[in-house]
Amino acid sequence: MPDMDQMIEKLKVMPSGLVRFMEKWLRKLPAVRKKIDSQTKAIIHDLESSVKPYEGKFSTYSSLPDEGRAREEILSEIEEITSLEERRWQGGYVSGAVYHGDSEHIDFLNRVYALQSQSNPLHVDLFPSASKFESEIVAMTAGMLGAKKAEECCGTVNSGGTESILLAMKTYRDLAYAEKNIKKPEIIIPQSAHAAFDKAGEYFKIRVIRTPLDSDYKADVKAISNAVSSRTIAIAASAVSFPNGVIDPIYDIAAIAEKWDIGFHVDACLGGFILPFAEKRGYDVPPFDFRVPGVTSISADTHKYGYAAKGTSVVLYRSESLRRYQYFTATDWPGGLYLSPTFAGSRPGALSAACWAAMISMGENGYIKAAGKILKTAEHIRKGIDELDDLYVLGDPLWVISFASSSLDIYRILDFMSKKKWNLNGLHKPASVHICVTLRHTQLGVAEKFISDLTEAVDHVKEAPVEEGGMAPIYGMAATLPLRSVVSDLLNRYLDLYYKVSSKDRKS
Repeated sequence: MPDMDQMIEKLKVMPSGLVRFMEKWLRKLPAVRKKIDSQTKAIIHDLESSVKPYEGKFSTYSSLPDEGRAREEILSEIEEITSLEERRWQGGYVSGAVYHGDSEHIDFLNRVYALQSQSNPLHVDLFPSASKFESEIVAMTAGMLGAKKAEECCGTVNSGGTESILLAMKTYRDLAYAEKNIKKPEIIIPQSAHAAFDKAGEYFKIRVIRTPLDSDYKADVKAISNAVSSRTIAIAASAVSFPNGVIDPIYDIAAIAEKWDIGFHVDACLGGFILPFAEKRGYDVPPFDFRVPGVTSISADTHKYGYAAKGTSVVLYRSESLRRYQYFTATDWPGGLYLSPTFAGSRPGALSAACWAAMISMGENGYIKAAGKILKTAEHIRKGIDELDDLYVLGDPLWVISFASSSLDIYRILDFMSKKKWNLNGLHKPASVHICVTLRHTQLGVAEKFISDLTEAVDHVKEAPVEEGGMAPIYGMAATLPLRSVVSDLLNRYLDLYYKVSSKDRKS
C-alpha cells in the first residue's frame, strides 16, 4: 500500500468528483483511518490551549452551584477575563473583529443597551421604541445604499451578516416556488462569496453553484452567465469579498439577472458602511447598490463598519412584495396570532437601540472621516507589503488586503505573526493571509508595527523554512488536504471542543 503522503499527492491532481468518490472508500481502510485519527487528535490537542486558556485559572461549572455567588465577585471575574482579551484588539493587533473599539464609543453603546435591556421587538405593543429604532435603521441604510426615497426599498434588522444572507436566500426560494413553481432551486455565486450562502443551501435545500474568479479575483461574469438555468432563483456577488476585498462586477452581473428575471443579491456586509463614504472621499468605487438596475437585495452589517454593537445587520429589498416572502405568520396556533419578520422570535431590542444610537451619533460626516482614516492606513499597509519581494497582494483591494507568496510557506509567516501577537486570517484557494483594516489599525504606529513584524516574519521563514510545532501545519492541512470530509470532521471536533467543559477544577 502506498504511503499516506504519496496517496494525498496523487489525490491532489485528480478531478474533485473522483476524489469525493474515492475518499469514502479510502476512509474505510484501517491504515488510512488510523493515520487520520492520529493527526486529528494531535491538531485538536494543539488547538485546545487557545480555545480553553482559562482552565485552572478560574472556577469551572458543569452544574449549577448550590448557592449563588456574590454579584460583585462575579463582576470582578468577568472584568479580569475581559481585560485579558481586550489587550490585543485595543492595540490594533486583530484583523477585523472589533471595528471601532474606542472606549468612549463602547461606553456610550453600553449605556444605551442598559437603558433598553428588557426591550423585545416581538412585543412591539410593550416596546414601540423597537419599531422606531429598526424602521429608521433600515431607512438610513437604504438611503445610504442608493434608494432615492425611503419607500423605494425596504428591509429588516437581524442578528448579523449570515442571517441577512440566509433570509435573502429563503426569500428567493419561496418566491420562486410561489410564482414560478421551481421545486429544485439553484443559486449561483462566485468562488469568493461568503460561506453563509452554502449554509443557506444546506438549510433550505438549495443547490449552490460556485463559479470561478477572473485573474483579478473578481467574479467571472461569463461563467455566471453560462451557469444560469431554468432552476436558478438568484445570483449573488460581493462588495467587497471577504477573502480578497475586491468588488465584483455588479453592473454586468445585474444585467444577467435582469435578462433572466431572477434575483440578484449584493453581499455588502463588509463594504456597505465604507464604500458609500469612500466614494464621497473621491475613491473610484463602481456603483454596487440600488442605483444599479437588477440589484434586488443587499446585506450590510451595522455591527462592522456601522460601528454598532455586535449582533445587528440589515437586509434590504427593492420592494415590499419581495420582502413579504421573508416574513413568517401563523394564524391557527392556539397561542394566538404569531408573526415574525426574521428567524428569531424574541430578539434583543437593546441591540437595535444601540445600533440606532451608533448611526445617528456617527452621522454621515463621522462615517466619511472614519472611512478616510481606514483607507489611508490600508494604503500604507499595502505599500509595505508590495515592497517585500517575497510577498504579493491578491487583486486590487481597498482595505481588506490579502497577500501570498510564491517562494515561502505563507502559513509559516502567519504562524510567526501570531507569535508577535497579530491575529490575522489564514485563507486558502490560494494559500494566503489577509488583514481587514479597522479603526483600531489607524492608531499611531500600528501600521508601521505591522509592516515591521511582517518584514521580520519573512526574514525568519527564509532562514528557517521548516519548523516543528505551531499552527502552520494545521492551516496547511486544511488548505491542501483533498479529503474534504476529513477537514469537515476536524472542524466538527473543534466545535465540540468549544462546548467542552474541563474535568479540572469543577465546581458544583
